[in-house]
Amino acid sequence: MQHKEFEPPEELRDIIKCFWYNIRESGLSQSSFEVQPDGYAEIIFYFGSAISIANNGSLQPLPSPFMMGLLNQPAVFYTENRLEIIGIRCFPWTVFDLLGLEAGKDGLRIFEHPIARLQPTLNKLIQAGKADEALAQVKQYFLDARSGIAPSNMLFKAGIAMREANGTLPVSQVAAAAHATVRTLERNFKQSSGHTVKDVSALIRFEQVRNQLWLDPDTNLAGLAHELGYTDQSHLSREFKRYSGTTPGAFARKARKGKQAVSTDFVAFVQS
Repeated sequence: MQHKEFEPPEELRDIIKCFWYNIRESGLSQSSFEVQPDGYAEIIFYFGSAISIANNGSLQPLPSPFMMGLLNQPAVFYTENRLEIIGIRCFPWTVFDLLGLEAGKDGLRIFEHPIARLQPTLNKLIQAGKADEALAQVKQYFLDARSGIAPSNMLFKAGIAMREANGTLPVSQVAAAAHATVRTLERNFKQSSGHTVKDVSALIRFEQVRNQLWLDPDTNLAGLAHELGYTDQSHLSREFKRYSGTTPGAFARKARKGKQAVSTDFVAFVQS
């Protein structure tokens, strides 16, 4: 698997964390890959083989693009042969405004939107081996879309505070950083992301644990629990299992066996 991440232009950094490009070679037989929860929403374009997700005991094919919202448990996808993906990793409090969609708590969202018109152009570029040009097209689309919205300065400040504190700040301190009352912040945050500040903070904190265990499976859990403001190691383990479906120890063993990360960042697509 090849995975590359690219910083967004400065004009998009209050909305988009990064753009990324991923190649997966699965061979002729169908294989699965797992997406772990984190504190971001992802808009996914894909090319080559189809992607499906399990739904009520059968596989549901997904269109390109689709959106992964905030997950409360891992999602497992299925594909075969060669798959190429362009992803747009967005802050969850900005993605719905960016697309002009109603906010919701959907872990997976299939939507009709003008952005889908990019698919034929991107597909031609990917087939021609011009992934850089395809990414440039996607970036330009979002630069154009950015000019049509006015992101909330309050939510931007709240998001910075949450991210800088790795999800450990209580809601009252997030509100103070955003120069807003708790009630005003919660109302606006729910309207923009579909989730509460506490929901997203918990996912950001889980993400830190997950990333650390992926990069260093021998991390001391008691020390990590203290660093990230969990009550104790048992609290960390309960929250980790809540979002990942597995224990920190089992996740660390999986990381030791065959992690596929190619940079210092956690690659959310983990071979299952």
